[in-house]
Amino acid sequence: MQLFTKIVSLHRITNLFAMVFTTEAELSNRLKTISDSQKTIGFVPTMGALHDGHLSLLKQSIKDNSATVISIFVNPTQFNNPEDLKKYPRTLESDIEKIKSVSDEILIFAPTVEEMYHGKTISNKFDFDGLENQMEGKFRPGHFDGVGTIVKRLFEIVKPDKAYFGEKDFQQLQIIRKLVEKEKLDVEIIGCPIFREKNGLAMSSRNTRLSEKEKKEASIIYNTLIKAKEYFGTKSASEVSKFVKKTFSKSSMFDLEYFEIADEKTLLSCKRKNKNKKYRAFIAVFVNNVRLIDTISFN
Repeated sequence: MQLFTKIVSLHRITNLFAMVFTTEAELSNRLKTISDSQKTIGFVPTMGALHDGHLSLLKQSIKDNSATVISIFVNPTQFNNPEDLKKYPRTLESDIEKIKSVSDEILIFAPTVEEMYHGKTISNKFDFDGLENQMEGKFRPGHFDGVGTIVKRLFEIVKPDKAYFGEKDFQQLQIIRKLVEKEKLDVEIIGCPIFREKNGLAMSSRNTRLSEKEKKEASIIYNTLIKAKEYFGTKSASEVSKFVKKTFSKSSMFDLEYFEIADEKTLLSCKRKNKNKKYRAFIAVFVNNVRLIDTISFN
């Protein structure tokens, strides 16, 4: 019965928008009709629950390429917390409508877990030269193996010329660049600016799980990053970190998981400032079991 419901739902979605493909074969056949030496394919990988940040990536891809593909797939192997996977928002029909508002010509790839993993839902092991061991890697074991596994698989299916990722997940962006380098994949990775709510909160699919009060109060994250950037001009990395930790220790609503000032290239923690390096602040905060991340360049 559950399988029947899933099939009916997919059929309804496919009818809703003819450019939805649920299997690798369907998408590959469609891509063959547009791939020649005169055309380029742009690709935007997502896990759905789309917001304006995602749509900005689509608009950039459309501007740069002859054809654009977006994937909507909640990847189970990059969740080290089963409860987080269970609660992750799945809004495929409304996502399709949002994509359609940008362009009727965007190809949508919305596969099942079975289609992507063929019954073996485990991730491959990757060596990202240590990038995977910092920040998110410390707190989410195996996360980047899952990311690398699904992104590599998607690249093999879509075969894009360019792929677009938001800078909110800056560590992930650097990991994917390293993946392309190490696996010798023929795709250009393009990082795009963070889109924010009016109060500065970085747009995220997880924001839908926040109450209006929580979303409003979450301005503390970006405001603290802005102040930390200001302090970094005259204070040491250690002093800036102490300021951030003290700020969140005073909050009853937010729990700071980590704050890190790191070299943009290596993601190694800044111990002593070097004028020849570019630094970036990274932060992860919990509010009512919803995990929010953000980042800001210190240069």
